[in-house]
Amino acid sequence: MKRLFVYLLRLPGFLAFGLYFLWEVLVANLRVAHDVLTPRPRFQPRIIALPLEAKSDLEILLLANLISLTPGTLTLDISRDERIMYLHASYAADPDALIARIREGLESRLIRLLRID
Repeated sequence: MKRLFVYLLRLPGFLAFGLYFLWEVLVANLRVAHDVLTPRPRFQPRIIALPLEAKSDLEILLLANLISLTPGTLTLDISRDERIMYLHASYAADPDALIARIREGLESRLIRLLRID
Protein backbone atom coordinates (compact mmCIF):
# COMPACT_ATOMS: atom_id res chain seq x y z
CA MET A 1 0.00 0.00 0.00
CA LYS A 2 2.85 2.37 0.84
CA ARG A 3 4.39 1.77 -2.60
CA LEU A 4 1.15 2.62 -4.36
CA PHE A 5 0.91 5.88 -2.41
CA VAL A 6 4.50 6.79 -3.30
CA TYR A 7 3.85 6.11 -6.98
CA LEU A 8 0.68 8.21 -6.87
CA LEU A 9 2.72 11.08 -5.48
CA ARG A 10 5.10 10.63 -8.40
CA LEU A 11 2.31 10.87 -10.99
CA PRO A 12 3.46 14.34 -12.18
CA GLY A 13 6.95 12.88 -12.66
CA PHE A 14 5.53 10.01 -14.73
CA LEU A 15 3.65 12.49 -16.89
CA ALA A 16 6.79 14.62 -17.33
CA PHE A 17 8.77 11.49 -18.24
CA GLY A 18 6.12 10.53 -20.79
CA LEU A 19 6.33 13.97 -22.40
CA TYR A 20 10.14 13.79 -22.39
CA PHE A 21 10.07 10.37 -24.07
CA LEU A 22 7.50 11.49 -26.66
CA TRP A 23 9.75 14.45 -27.50
CA GLU A 24 12.75 12.13 -27.92
CA VAL A 25 10.71 9.86 -30.22
CA LEU A 26 9.53 12.85 -32.27
CA VAL A 27 13.08 14.18 -32.69
CA ALA A 28 14.36 10.70 -33.63
CA ASN A 29 11.54 10.27 -36.17
CA LEU A 30 12.35 13.61 -37.75
CA ARG A 31 16.05 12.68 -37.95
CA VAL A 32 15.25 9.37 -39.68
CA ALA A 33 12.68 10.98 -42.01
CA HIS A 34 15.17 13.71 -42.97
CA ASP A 35 17.80 11.09 -43.68
CA VAL A 36 15.41 9.09 -45.87
CA LEU A 37 14.24 12.14 -47.82
CA THR A 38 17.60 13.77 -48.48
CA PRO A 39 19.99 12.56 -51.17
CA ARG A 40 23.00 12.42 -48.87
CA PRO A 41 22.38 10.21 -45.82
CA ARG A 42 23.90 11.03 -42.43
CA PHE A 43 23.65 7.43 -41.32
CA GLN A 44 26.67 6.51 -39.13
CA PRO A 45 25.83 3.18 -37.51
CA ARG A 46 27.75 1.82 -34.55
CA ILE A 47 27.46 -0.82 -31.87
CA ILE A 48 27.81 0.89 -28.51
CA ALA A 49 28.48 -0.52 -25.05
CA LEU A 50 26.40 1.49 -22.57
CA PRO A 51 27.51 1.10 -18.92
CA LEU A 52 24.36 0.81 -16.82
CA GLU A 53 23.37 2.65 -13.69
CA ALA A 54 20.07 0.75 -13.75
CA LYS A 55 20.28 -2.18 -11.33
CA SER A 56 16.89 -3.86 -11.00
CA ASP A 57 15.41 -6.10 -13.66
CA LEU A 58 12.51 -3.66 -14.09
CA GLU A 59 14.83 -0.68 -14.63
CA ILE A 60 16.91 -2.59 -17.18
CA LEU A 61 13.83 -3.98 -18.94
CA LEU A 62 12.16 -0.59 -19.26
CA LEU A 63 15.35 1.13 -20.38
CA ALA A 64 16.00 -1.54 -23.03
CA ASN A 65 12.45 -1.26 -24.35
CA LEU A 66 12.42 2.54 -24.37
CA ILE A 67 15.70 2.58 -26.29
CA SER A 68 14.33 0.09 -28.82
CA LEU A 69 11.14 2.13 -29.23
CA THR A 70 13.17 5.18 -30.22
CA PRO A 71 13.76 5.23 -34.00
CA GLY A 72 17.39 4.77 -34.93
CA THR A 73 18.35 2.79 -31.83
CA LEU A 74 17.97 -0.85 -30.89
CA THR A 75 18.95 -2.79 -27.79
CA LEU A 76 20.98 -5.82 -28.85
CA ASP A 77 22.09 -7.54 -25.65
CA ILE A 78 22.81 -7.13 -21.96
CA SER A 79 25.95 -8.55 -20.40
CA ARG A 80 25.60 -11.51 -18.03
CA ASP A 81 26.48 -9.36 -15.04
CA GLU A 82 23.86 -6.77 -16.17
CA ARG A 83 26.39 -3.93 -16.12
CA ILE A 84 26.57 -3.23 -19.86
CA MET A 85 23.84 -2.87 -22.46
CA TYR A 86 24.83 -3.24 -26.10
CA LEU A 87 23.02 -0.97 -28.54
CA HIS A 88 22.92 -0.44 -32.26
CA ALA A 89 22.65 3.27 -33.02
CA SER A 90 22.06 4.48 -36.56
CA TYR A 91 23.30 8.00 -35.83
CA ALA A 92 26.36 7.70 -33.64
CA ALA A 93 29.02 9.98 -35.05
CA ASP A 94 30.13 10.60 -31.46
CA PRO A 95 29.51 7.46 -29.36
CA ASP A 96 30.51 9.17 -26.12
CA ALA A 97 27.95 11.93 -26.68
CA LEU A 98 25.25 9.34 -27.36
CA ILE A 99 26.14 7.41 -24.19
CA ALA A 100 26.04 10.64 -22.18
CA ARG A 101 22.69 11.62 -23.70
CA ILE A 102 21.12 8.26 -22.82
CA ARG A 103 22.61 8.15 -19.31
CA GLU A 104 21.81 11.76 -18.40
CA GLY A 105 18.42 11.78 -20.11
CA LEU A 106 16.52 8.54 -20.39
CA GLU A 107 18.30 6.37 -17.82
CA SER A 108 18.62 8.91 -15.01
CA ARG A 109 15.00 10.05 -15.39
CA LEU A 110 13.77 6.46 -15.39
CA ILE A 111 15.78 5.59 -12.27
CA ARG A 112 14.48 8.67 -10.43
CA LEU A 113 10.92 7.56 -11.17
CA LEU A 114 11.28 3.91 -10.23
CA ARG A 115 13.48 3.94 -7.15
CA ILE A 116 11.76 4.47 -3.83
CA ASP A 117 14.25 5.83 -1.31
